[in-house]
Amino acid sequence: MAGVTDTLKTKKLVKALCAMAAALMVMVALAPGAFAQNKKKKNQPPPPVDNDNAHPVVPLTDEQQIDYLLSEYLGAWQLGDTEKMHKDYSDDVTVVGGGWAPPITGWTNYVTLYQQQRSHMQRVRMDRMNTLIKVNGNTAWACYQWEFEALVDGVSSLVHGQTTLVLVKKDVRWLIVHDHTSVVDSKKQGPASGTPASAPAVSPASTPPAADKPQSK
Repeated sequence: MAGVTDTLKTKKLVKALCAMAAALMVMVALAPGAFAQNKKKKNQPPPPVDNDNAHPVVPLTDEQQIDYLLSEYLGAWQLGDTEKMHKDYSDDVTVVGGGWAPPITGWTNYVTLYQQQRSHMQRVRMDRMNTLIKVNGNTAWACYQWEFEALVDGVSSLVHGQTTLVLVKKDVRWLIVHDHTSVVDSKKQGPASGTPASAPAVSPASTPPAADKPQSK
């Protein structure tokens, strides 16, 4: 009787060992594929980071989004990139410039004047400083000082001023709905080397309100 019991135990043990061996073989067979897949994932480059203020990869506060917008649109202003500028302006924006002129209504009217004035400028530099940003729900305003330097019709010009912007959050983007710039002082430093002294100059005070080119807060 004891012999029969031992035989049954041995058969059960053999079956268990066979099952374990089969499971091990399956794991070994699948392992190369899984390893290759994991390796492939590791070798894939990380997705590009686009920290657009509407869909930031790294969550930003409203104040940080607006500060990013200021740098973005002022950088585009320096380069004359109206397509990028339009991303940050509302179509119904109102603009008050630094010169003696009526307010400008609408993006189309503003960009037309901007392009006319920008065509007279070379070696444009604009620095933003002392920025103050306040947010109240879906409305915000930003104030900052700026220093503008460029060749305007061949004449070196240096202008200081300040700008106040009113912004509204539409969907998930902050947009500029009002742009008011004031010119504090301006200096013409004489024609650039090789430029006739009689070259006509556009008054720096006529620089568009967005003529602030800050990259540093």
